[in-house]
Amino acid sequence: MRIDKYLWGVRLYKSRNAASTACRKGYVKLGGQNAKPSREVYISDKISIRRQQLTVEIYVLDIPKSRIGPKLVPQYFKDITRQEALDLKDAANENQRLSRVKGSGRPSKKERRDLKDFFDDDA
Repeated sequence: MRIDKYLWGVRLYKSRNAASTACRKGYVKLGGQNAKPSREVYISDKISIRRQQLTVEIYVLDIPKSRIGPKLVPQYFKDITRQEALDLKDAANENQRLSRVKGSGRPSKKERRDLKDFFDDDA
């Protein structure tokens, strides 16, 4: 099975076009080498997928005939991503969440209504 079709079939990408684009941009590696979208995937292959700062590594357990349901995903690949990489990603997410200043950006619907009520009362 083609690697772009496999990545789409096991729900690692929302569309086959997105999987194909990731392959062309060099975000997907098969056996340590960049994989073109048409590259064939076999059982026991190791695939590395770079997403943002995290490199996800998977081990192919089986090849689906077509796109599978979310409950069946663990039957087709095993996530072998290093724990240190996952910890770094979690720490980066937590740091980003904490560094955001509350109230910055657009007001929420509730805040906008409160502001409208406040300014309408003054008039």
